[in-house]
Amino acid sequence: MRVHIQLDDDVVAELDRRAGPRRRSSFIEELVRRGLDDEQRWDDIEAALGSLESVEGVWDSDPAKWVREQRHADRRRAG
Repeated sequence: MRVHIQLDDDVVAELDRRAGPRRRSSFIEELVRRGLDDEQRWDDIEAALGSLESVEGVWDSDPAKWVREQRHADRRRAG
């Protein structure tokens, strides 16, 4: 399908430098596909927000204390 888009001259110059004037369409199509994939991933992430049950870990109240306890629990470690 043909689509008409308008780009600034400096954008077209950079596009031609990177893709070549005969590969504009395929280059733009690939970038649009990547952008749409990224947008879909963000939609999926946002849809999943809040869907996992909040679980408090044993380290949540004092992470430094938990790390120290883990280090001292193994006698083979110096620490």
